[in-house]
Amino acid sequence: MWQEKDNSLQATFRFRDFAEAFAFMTEVAFEAEKQNHHPNWSNVWNTVEIRLTTHDAGNVVTDRDRRLGAAIERIYQKYRTA
Repeated sequence: MWQEKDNSLQATFRFRDFAEAFAFMTEVAFEAEKQNHHPNWSNVWNTVEIRLTTHDAGNVVTDRDRRLGAAIERIYQKYRTA
């Protein structure tokens, strides 16, 4: 799912509707806050695009991005099985 491109981890997540996409974003927001590592993201209706990069390491992909990416993936899997 995640691709490393342009010094960031990038992924696109699709949902049944806007409400489900927004619920996913809410869960990701709590996880990002817990990890103190926040995504660059956008949402249009049922699609959420996320880019992860570590700004204070010079805008490159680090283990912080990979950890948050793995957590986001676990959150997303809950929606795929629902």
